[in-house]
Amino acid sequence: GLGSAVAEVVSENCPVPVLRVGVKDIFGESGKPNELLEKYGLTTSDIVNKVKEVIKLK
Repeated sequence: GLGSAVAEVVSENCPVPVLRVGVKDIFGESGKPNELLEKYGLTTSDIVNKVKEVIKLK
């Protein structure tokens, strides 16, 4: 997918830690946008926490 393609380009051109953030391999659901972002771990705070995890790896 797109995450794999980006990770491949980044690892070849700029070797830095990469942590993909996205919806896991599960069936999607309908609902209110904010509730879905929370359910799938894609809120602003979720993404910030993932960035902090990557920064700790350096």
